Order: sequence, then C-alpha cells, then structure tokens
Amino acid sequence: MADVSSAAATDGATIATPINLILIALLMILAYYRLSPKTALTLPTPPAPTVFKTFTPPDLEPYNGRNNMPVYLAVRGRVFDVTPGRNFYGPGGPYANFAGRDASRGLACGSFDEDMLTKDLNGPLDTLSDLGDEEMEALRGWEERFSEKYLVVGKLVHVGSDEANDATPAEKL
Repeated sequence: MADVSSAAATDGATIATPINLILIALLMILAYYRLSPKTALTLPTPPAPTVFKTFTPPDLEPYNGRNNMPVYLAVRGRVFDVTPGRNFYGPGGPYANFAGRDASRGLACGSFDEDMLTKDLNGPLDTLSDLGDEEMEALRGWEERFSEKYLVVGKLVHVGSDEANDATPAEKL
C-alpha cells in the first residue's frame, strides 16, 4: 500500500503536464509583450509652411509645375496653390495653360485657349471690365471653388506697382 500512495503522490506532484506547459508559455509570451518597450510612432514630416507672397506675373510664371515646382494660378488677384490638383493644372493637364498665370479671363469665359492669357507679363493686369454679368458670375463660382479647395498663397499685382516694389527679396522667392 505504501507503493501505491507514493506513486500517486509522485504523479500528482508533477507540474510538467502538456496543458500546464502551454499555459506557462502563453503567460510568458503575454508578459513579454506587456513589458517590452514600445517603439515610438514616427509622424510624417509636415509640409513646409506657406508664406503669403506678393507676385507679379513674371514672378508667378515659374510656378507652372515643371522642374518639380509647385503649381500656382491666380484668380481675380488671389494666387492659389493648386499643386494638389497637379493632374488638372500641371503639365499635360486640361488646365495646364493656366499654371503660373492669371486664369481669370479663361475661367470666366469657359475657354482654356492660350489667347485667354495676358500676352505681356510686364504690362498691366487684366481688369476684366469688358466681361458680362454671366461671365463674372461664372468667375465668382470658380473663385469660390478654389477658395474651398486650395490655399491662397499670395496676391497678384502688376509689375512696377508699389506693392511689387515694396516686396522684400525673400517674398519674391
């Protein structure tokens, strides 16, 4: 009888059963994940801050999306950064003629032709005074759409204006 009780005591005293080994392994894995150091989340780099600038038509022209430049266009004296819409306004897009230019007349008239653009970049800005009520209403609609969708990065003034002359060299970059 002594042999039976000592054998039963030996069998019951062992902790190394398959189920116990699995539970101990799970407990160790959970403890490892709970106590291991967490890697810091890396945030994406923010875009460069947008500085409001004063542009003349020659200053605006390089912002046409070529040579990795952003895409800007002007509507009624306000310069919009339309780079997020590069597929529309950048090279090869349907509105590419307007990139780096004053797009007011073309948008008002619903024409994307080059003859809608001011030829002399050093001359006066287009006053749009010959446009009718319907064309001006269409232009206001475009301007509202741009205001909702894109950042205003500056204003367009004619070459030789006081504002263009007062702009610091840093503003013109």
